[in-house]
Order: sequence, then structure tokens, then C-alpha cells
Amino acid sequence: MSHQDKKAGSPRLNVESLRQALVWLLGRASWKHADFRDDCTWLPRHLAAAALLWAWSDELTLGERFITARKIARQLYQPQQEFAGSVQAFMKLLTRWTEVLVQAVQTAWRQRMREALAAQWTVHGWAVFGVDGSRLELPRTQSHEAVYSSARHRAGQPAKRRRCGRSRANAHAKKASTPQMWLTLLFHVGTGLPWCWRIGPTGSNEQAHARNMLAELPAQALVVGDAGFVGYDYLQAVLASGRQALVRVGANVRLLRQLGWAKEGGNTVYLWPERARRHDSPVVLRLIVAHGGKHPVYLVTSAPRSALTDAQVVAIYRRRWGIELCFRHLKQTFQRRKLRSASAAHARVEIEWSLLGLWGMCLYAQVEQARAAPPATNLSVACVLRSFRRMLRDYRHPVERRRSLRALLRVAVRDGYARQDKTSRDYPRKKSADAPAGPPQISPASAAQIRQAKILRRQLTKGLTA
Repeated sequence: MSHQDKKAGSPRLNVESLRQALVWLLGRASWKHADFRDDCTWLPRHLAAAALLWAWSDELTLGERFITARKIARQLYQPQQEFAGSVQAFMKLLTRWTEVLVQAVQTAWRQRMREALAAQWTVHGWAVFGVDGSRLELPRTQSHEAVYSSARHRAGQPAKRRRCGRSRANAHAKKASTPQMWLTLLFHVGTGLPWCWRIGPTGSNEQAHARNMLAELPAQALVVGDAGFVGYDYLQAVLASGRQALVRVGANVRLLRQLGWAKEGGNTVYLWPERARRHDSPVVLRLIVAHGGKHPVYLVTSAPRSALTDAQVVAIYRRRWGIELCFRHLKQTFQRRKLRSASAAHARVEIEWSLLGLWGMCLYAQVEQARAAPPATNLSVACVLRSFRRMLRDYRHPVERRRSLRALLRVAVRDGYARQDKTSRDYPRKKSADAPAGPPQISPASAAQIRQAKILRRQLTKGLTA
């Protein structure tokens, strides 16, 4: 029997659970920068709520998702608000205001994370953030090819000889022009939730994206990256911003010892490429070798030993794997491996609100689980998604006993059975195993390098004291 609301005398509907979630998620967002026209039928908070409902919907097309989102928004906000019924108008408005609305929501949710999930905010005393990049597939349209493809074919180049009646040059050019979106994501390691992201065409520089996002991190944060984030410019930017870095290094990295630039310990190394030795100072790092897997893993960090021990460095890097889970949840669980928008502008809107939708669901679920006694662990994103979509599908149905959204989220945890090792499975499309990265190239500093370091130190000292 459904729960009866004693005050209203009518059954409480599932749409009220969605109202509670949206009020909590959007209640602290500031809409002062969203200056809509006076004749616009949407308010900023209502448009953001509809966009989240649009992202949560499991309808096959974006138009059908809008129809579902609009019906629920009308149930939530009418008769106070009347909404335009055109998907074209909705997408046009979202395209115009997504950047402003997303920034407002991100700011509110970051504060929510620090307050409501305070126990998970730090890892070994640090606010730790992982960074990585991934590609998303797009429909092959002229709009996407113009914005997101990285075609290497140039007009005027001589075509290669034909083989089997086809031009290999044309085939290669067509494959190279396949549009893909590059997504660089920063996620909070303690909670496993997204923090910020940057979008670009396939082949974008993920280090440049990461440098661009440093200003959005809290002070004294620790940024963890894989071997793709070991560049000198990137590490210099992290340190200059007041944050610390932890990255994996391999055989393609050359490090120096015994340079005499800083107080050295047994595992002090320097990253100082040839092009930087005349004007830029070396990056002082600490080398840690992690054992326990098939191959040793070589890590370098700028954090001092007094603030982060070697064992803690290894433990934090293991948790960097959470960003791979973020991408899996986005692509597989949330079914965003290939976006549906035919327009490049709409594709950006689609992925922005998809990321916000995934973030909002998981944040609301984690806070609800944190209220439990004891709080649940091992959040199941699939269960969270099913819970929200059940509310969307049955939004006009009475709430079943112990089946409200909050009740479902409290038990949205992964099952406890032990997974088996899948490495021996011979999948048809399984990627071949890459060779281990190998140890970095470490050599003692030469006399010329030591001399150059002393000259540079004197120059920097004069510049500081002038």
C-alpha cells in the first residue's frame, strides 16, 4: 500500500523524490550571471533542472529525452512556470547558456562535496585529484568533421598508387577524418566524483587541458597523472600554481642525480631538459619504485617526504585507477561512448550535461549513504542510475513503501562476490598487451650541468634581490 500524505490527503508521488533531489542539487547555485530575456519562458534554475532530467533520461533520441524532461518539469513547476515545447528552442537556449549554467552548478557541487563528504575529502591529508584523457565517438557529419576531426590529408598531395581498385590515400584520409571528441577529466580521488573537464578535437593536448584546469583546484592539492603527464612545462605549471604533482615515469624520461640544486636525499632526482637549462630552473622530484605487480612502477612526486611518505605515494597512485572507472561509468553505464548529436555545438552541450548528470546522481547518492548508520560503501553507479530512471519512468505513480528515491540510493552498492581474473580471456577485440614502460633513464649530472645550475641560481638570486 502506498504511503498516504496526511496533510494533503493524497498519495505522495515519485515526482516529489525528483523534486527533493533537484532542490538539493541546485539550491545553492547562483544564477546571477544567467541573464535571460524578459520574454523567455524558462528561468535559469528551471532550465538547469530540465537539462539534468534530459541527461538522466534513457530515451533513444535526444528529442524524446526532451519530451520526457519537459513533462516532468511541467509537473514540478506548473502553474508557476510555462515552458516552451520545442526541442529546437530548448537546444538553442542550452547552447547559449550551458557554459554559464555549468559553472554555477559546478561551484555549488564542489562546496557540497567539501561539506557533506568531509570524511572523504582528503587522502593521507591531501586533496587528491586524478587527471586523464579519453576519446568519445561522434556521428560522421560535416559539422563534426569540421570541428572534431584531425584529418592529415591535404589537398594537392599526389595520390598513392591504386591497389585493388581503390586509392589507399583516400581510404587513409577518410579514416583520419573520423570525428572524435577528446575529453580531459579531473576527478576527486577521495569521492570518485568528477571535478572539472575540458573538451577538444581528437588529438588534443591533454597536458594543455590539465594546465588550464589548475586554477579550479583548491590550494595545496595533489594532482596525480599517468605517464602522459610527465612533461617539464606541465610540472612547472603545477608547482607554480601552488599545487604538487605525482606522475608515473618510464624509459622515455631522462632524469638527473647529484645536480646540487636542492638539498638531496637518496632518491632525489631532477627533470631538466636541454631546452630549459639556460633560463628555467630544474624540477626537483622524489623517485619511488612500487613493487607488487608484474613489473615495477616508477613514480616521481614533488611533495616532500615530510608531507607524504613513499608508502603513501604508492597508495595514492593506486587510487588513480578511479579515473578509469569514471570513464567506464560515463561510456558504458551511462551509454555515452558515442554521442547522438549531429551538430558539433549540440554535442558539446550533450557531453557537458551528461557529465553533470552523472556527477549529480552520484553526489546525491553518496550524501544519502553518508547519512546512514553505518554509511554504505562501494557505490554502484548502475544501481544509482536505475533508481533515478525508475523515478523518471514512474514519476506520476505513488511512492511504494520503502521504495522512494532516497531509500533506493541507500542500498545502491556493489554486490560482494569476488570477481575472477579476466586476463586469460581471449576477447575478439582485446587489445594486445603493451610492453612495460621500463625504468626512467637516470644519470649523474655532468660538470657542465652542475656549472650551469650554479650560474642560473646566481642569476635567479640577483633577480629576486634586485
